[in-house]
Amino acid sequence: MRASFGDCVFDSDTRQLLRDGRPVALSPKAFTLLELLISRRPRAVPKDDLRAALWPGVHVAQANLTNLVVEIREALGDEARRPRFVRTVSRYGYAFVARTSAASPPSDDAAALGRMYRLVWGRREIDLEPGENLIGRHRGAAVWIDDESVSRRHARISIADGGAWIEDLGSKNGTFVGGAPVEGAVRLSDRDVVRIGPATLRLRVLRSTGSTRSTVREHVRR
Repeated sequence: MRASFGDCVFDSDTRQLLRDGRPVALSPKAFTLLELLISRRPRAVPKDDLRAALWPGVHVAQANLTNLVVEIREALGDEARRPRFVRTVSRYGYAFVARTSAASPPSDDAAALGRMYRLVWGRREIDLEPGENLIGRHRGAAVWIDDESVSRRHARISIADGGAWIEDLGSKNGTFVGGAPVEGAVRLSDRDVVRIGPATLRLRVLRSTGSTRSTVREHVRR
């Protein structure tokens, strides 16, 4: 599902929420809740149904659901007293009230834009795919950095809506672009230098030749 509302675009396939064209961080539970509310719009969804979908077979405090709604509103720039997107239905549940339109597929597809995004790491080159590209010590990361100074889910680079953005995912040692710490979503430009632990990565934005490309997963060991 890909839906546009206000200045936001929600894409369940790429697991992204964009606001003003920039990726907005949402926890997995908050993302799932937003997806549920959008998919059932404009109906109000009972709190019990939402809790059962988010925490199946587990009893959780009511505040858990409330906190997720607060997180969603902050991400969307919404207000509880004057809701544009998520309305509280007293003693019942929540409803997504904004009008949505079908959003066109991401315009950052390499074939459509004639651009491809690549990280250069020493002699290695790692292609970045549309959507989220995880960087960290997790073995499934697009950029695997096997070093104790790097968190398992350290950072991510999102390729979306004609650009590339990097976010630190709460890592213990931080993510840096051009020597400055990354706070929030930072847009990357061609030849920007990203430093994560022992790895120095340079982003290249290249013209696509239309040839088949493959993603190379590289790692360093310490």
